[in-house]
Amino acid sequence: MEPVTLILILFVAALVLFATEWLPIDVTALCLLSALLVLNLISPKVAFASFGSDTVLTLASLFVLTRVLLRAGVIEWIGMTLARRAGNPTALLRGLLGTVAGVSAFTSNTATTAVFLPVVAGASRRAGIPASRALMPLAFASILGGTITVIGTSTNLVVSGALPASGLKPLGFFELAWVGVPCAVIGLAYLFFVAPRLLPARETELAEGVRAYLADLTVAPASPLIGLTLRESGLGRDYGLTVVAVRRAGTTDSSYGPGPDFVLQEGDSLTVEGHTERILAGKTALGVVSRSEQKLLAPSAAEVGAAARPGDVRLVEAVVMPGSNLLGRTLRESQFRERYGASVLALHRRSRTLDRPRMGSKPAPSMVERLGRTRLQIGDVLLVQGSAARIDALGEHLVVLGDLTEQVRDLRRAPLALLLFVGAVLAGGLGLVPLAVAAVVAVALSVALRLITPEEAYRSIEWPILVLVACMLAFGTAFESSGAAKVLTTALSGVLEPLGPYGLLAALFAVTVALTQPMSNQAAALVMLPLAIGTANALGYDPRPFAIGITVAASNSFITPLEPSCMLVYGPGRYTFLDFVRVGAGLTVVTFVVAMLIIPRVWPF
Repeated sequence: MEPVTLILILFVAALVLFATEWLPIDVTALCLLSALLVLNLISPKVAFASFGSDTVLTLASLFVLTRVLLRAGVIEWIGMTLARRAGNPTALLRGLLGTVAGVSAFTSNTATTAVFLPVVAGASRRAGIPASRALMPLAFASILGGTITVIGTSTNLVVSGALPASGLKPLGFFELAWVGVPCAVIGLAYLFFVAPRLLPARETELAEGVRAYLADLTVAPASPLIGLTLRESGLGRDYGLTVVAVRRAGTTDSSYGPGPDFVLQEGDSLTVEGHTERILAGKTALGVVSRSEQKLLAPSAAEVGAAARPGDVRLVEAVVMPGSNLLGRTLRESQFRERYGASVLALHRRSRTLDRPRMGSKPAPSMVERLGRTRLQIGDVLLVQGSAARIDALGEHLVVLGDLTEQVRDLRRAPLALLLFVGAVLAGGLGLVPLAVAAVVAVALSVALRLITPEEAYRSIEWPILVLVACMLAFGTAFESSGAAKVLTTALSGVLEPLGPYGLLAALFAVTVALTQPMSNQAAALVMLPLAIGTANALGYDPRPFAIGITVAASNSFITPLEPSCMLVYGPGRYTFLDFVRVGAGLTVVTFVVAMLIIPRVWPF
């Protein structure tokens, strides 16, 4: 059988498998590459070269750098700052969506959506807007922002890396902004004014199934909370924390269920209730600390012989088991910190968290006693922080349920993390060094400066996407060199020639949008790109505007909830499949019209 015929058969088979997802997309890509090698349609050297390409290295580096920003709390800090400073709740919600689009232009859409999800949910409550009318716009805003720069989505990088194989220059860092910015601006207007009218009014299920903890946090000397009332502090409104009790330094009295006008002072010890990520976000942003944590991380030589080093600290959930020597004793009595070399930040107990007092009421002191004086019971879940060695040595009396280390944020490292990321973007965007070089150097510095551990850096890389991209780049080379691309595009050009350049651009855009709904964005782009370029060349058009159209269309995943960003909000927003069809179809039409008006003017046919 002729090589061209074999390539076309493999192409159709891969298209079916990508669309049906009978196999995971990375497995399908590996099978495709294996078939090329077994059938001798591509040499091993050419096949494996794509795994070390600039595109793959840049993509892997950006996954790590995004994780560095998350670990330093940079993205959360942006959202929380906007939430605290905005006055009008509706304006706040719209400002958050605009911010999401801006942040998503430089970071992963999925990561941006995940970080801003609780912030947007809180803003919708303040504005009196059902969460279902805010969470889908959040996901769509992150997708719109991803079309602005070459690093906005992995799809943009994939297309940029594939263009040189067809004799075209890679995408410039801000080249897509000519069409991406208008799409984002007009798309946001659609999300502000049209989408809320099409979405149902349903309350969020964001907090369901998540453990709530009680924690003792002390107002530090430089805390922005000093002098503010509980109402002004935003502890409940912005951070989702309920202040159950306040113990004032230098006194023996506690205020149970303090009212909203209670004024906070330096040294106040707050007993707060909230979910893990909310407690951690409040600790890093509001200048409140756990005294036991301070002693653990900065102990004297007499207290702890081996202190936890920065970057070596783990945060885990551990449950108290039957027979534990901690049962019936307080953390202070059991000398928990001295014995285990770890710090208990918070405690979850079903009766304690479900029966919290109402604001202004005064419950029994036993319900809100300080964490260090709480007598532990079987089944209590402790939020424990300590070095990896100490956590591993907790022993049979405490069983670790889960590792929450990656939820910890350290705002002290945010300036350095932001400096490295911005430096890499500027160096690559201005052409001072290749983008891959800038990204790899930034990752190396991040690991060397302990902004992220090597283990977490490897975990942050989305390996299935890298495998898919590398395999499909290799297939693209075989598709072109075998002559299969010429055969297929010659046939297509005969059918599409009567449409003219505008009709061809519209047809390719529409087909790519259709493919990217069931398929991954990267796969859809890599399938359509050689067809678009080959057809344009056969008809005598400049292929670049068609490549730009494919890039924008491949990220246009609004009609179904299969895009990762959409899946993040699908459950919390209690959406149905038809909700995405109803709202996403209109947004798809908007981006299509904008693209058709702008692309031919910026990139002439």
